[in-house]
Amino acid sequence: MNRTINHILIVLSTSFILVSCTDGASLQRYFVDHQESKDFITQDVPISMLKIDESKFNNEQKEAYNSVKRLNFLGFKANEINDESLKVELAKVKTILSNKKYNDLVEFSDRGNKVVVKYIGTDEEADEVVVFGTSKEMGFGIVRVLGDDMSPDKMVTLVSILQSANVEEAQVQDIMNFFK
Repeated sequence: MNRTINHILIVLSTSFILVSCTDGASLQRYFVDHQESKDFITQDVPISMLKIDESKFNNEQKEAYNSVKRLNFLGFKANEINDESLKVELAKVKTILSNKKYNDLVEFSDRGNKVVVKYIGTDEEADEVVVFGTSKEMGFGIVRVLGDDMSPDKMVTLVSILQSANVEEAQVQDIMNFFK
């Protein structure tokens, strides 16, 4: 009897371990798997490198800006040769972002370009914010926004700051050259 119980416990323990260690796709894993691929570009950007003039920020804007520590960028460049690869990679990213752990924040389209902003966390605190942009002509880009004390409200404020910011082109030149 003890032997049967031991076997059942071993089988249950093994099953539990295998189930809890699922190899589910994650955005972080996707970044790591594609950082060396020829059609991709990756770049880690500390927020301080953007050199945005904070002097005209109100307190809410300063708090939003200071909650972000770094941006991880992964881009896929579209061309006539890799059209099928683009479709496959887009499907992979969309599958990852359709996971229930990603909450919708903002979505907008402009002239065939689409941007989706999602976050992981609660309405009070975002652990990670993801900006996913697609363009039929250029490909797609994903930005993982990482920081401390981020919240969805702060990220909406940050998006408005960045839209009106005068970011020097030289700071993002490598990324822009990749998509040319």
